[in-house]
Amino acid sequence: MSRRKDRARFDAMKGLDPDYKGFRGSAKEPDRPGQAPLEAVTCSVCGRKRNVPRGVALELGDAYVCQRCVEEGRAPTATTAAQ
Repeated sequence: MSRRKDRARFDAMKGLDPDYKGFRGSAKEPDRPGQAPLEAVTCSVCGRKRNVPRGVALELGDAYVCQRCVEEGRAPTATTAAQ
């Protein structure tokens, strides 16, 4: 699809909903349960960045281990995180 058509579609959606932010929807969706603010944290085992709830990110910090590493058994037992 061309950029012109994309822009026209975005303008049409913006006309219907002034809070429309693009294909990801509104920044805040009060109708969805469990809408917690997320923060990017790097897994201490595999080194990948993961979006986790802010409380988990503050609590574990550099000791965070992603769910994938926990499931694959690569995580140390003392620092596993429930996601």
